[in-house]
Amino acid sequence: MSDRLQALYAEHGQSPWLDNLKRGYITSRQLVSIRDGGVRGLTSNPSIFQKAIQGSADYDEQFREVVAAGSSIIDDYWDMVIRDIHGACDVFSKVYDQSGGTDGFVSVEVAPSLANDSGGTEAAARGLHERIQRRNLMVKIPGTEAGLNPIQQMISEGRNVNVTLIFSLQRYAEVMEAYISGLERYAETPGADLSRVASVASFFISRVDTEVDRRLESNGSDAALGLRGKAAVAQGKLAYKLFAETFSGPRWEALEAKGARVQRPLWASTSTKNPAYSDTLYVDSLIGPHTVNTLPDQTLEAFADHGTLARTIDADVDEAEAVWADLPASGVDMDDVAAQLEREGVASFEKAFDELIAALETKAAELKA
Repeated sequence: MSDRLQALYAEHGQSPWLDNLKRGYITSRQLVSIRDGGVRGLTSNPSIFQKAIQGSADYDEQFREVVAAGSSIIDDYWDMVIRDIHGACDVFSKVYDQSGGTDGFVSVEVAPSLANDSGGTEAAARGLHERIQRRNLMVKIPGTEAGLNPIQQMISEGRNVNVTLIFSLQRYAEVMEAYISGLERYAETPGADLSRVASVASFFISRVDTEVDRRLESNGSDAALGLRGKAAVAQGKLAYKLFAETFSGPRWEALEAKGARVQRPLWASTSTKNPAYSDTLYVDSLIGPHTVNTLPDQTLEAFADHGTLARTIDADVDEAEAVWADLPASGVDMDDVAAQLEREGVASFEKAFDELIAALETKAAELKA
């Protein structure tokens, strides 16, 4: 790593988190080195665990043990995932302490099949919190319409939540409202300590450009082609503006006086998909205070090597608003883009989860043969 990751937080108030987890990172102590290099937290998702478990022999010993115990394959999966989460929480507890509970969080996601099931999501999120029992745990709840009530409920119980799969400004506003409403309910609980509740709202970035650019290229006009590579950063800047507006004023100040923390925007999906764009585009362009950027290994290494350190999140907001206003004229309906990306995001995680479970079932059958 380099001083850039340290400076990102020290000079600009943005926390770099790692968007990856695998058993070898913990057993080799590589995750400790990553932490000491400036990374302040970690996120995971079903796709990450599919790659980790299927991509190495690091889980074989534990898998043989759990299969021999006769539990279901789903339970076996969660046993392996939770061991990794426990290990990562232990590594980042140092950051949690040093930051006074601002950073050092490790995120694990509820089963992706629950994305449109409010009751199932609430029960699963509570179950993960109670099973893992780590103060620096965040349970990821998809920011679907069905996820809004579970988000509010978990916050009202004083639990940490990472809201994932946010693709639109409207849904982001609803997520922030769920957080604030949850805090207001929690504040009514005798002995509630609002300062111990933390949350991030994970706004997906690069996937927006991938889909918007496809639609702009389909249009083909000079005006449309001139907007390529601009929509995702513009939406991120407008999301930050909405964040600053929401976490101000009398309603928020009343909670802040009781110790409440803002729900930080987290920039997710920040690897650059289009090779024509800079490999640090979605880091360089969204730097600012009270934010998190969760980076896959390659993007983390790229930024550490040659990223640009500057406060950019609230620069050129007028230009971002102009881009946003110009997109409909080029045939891009951002509400439709967001709805499509949400469906695809949920489906992608479900597919990864289902493929991993099928592979584990095959492996278990071989062990029993």
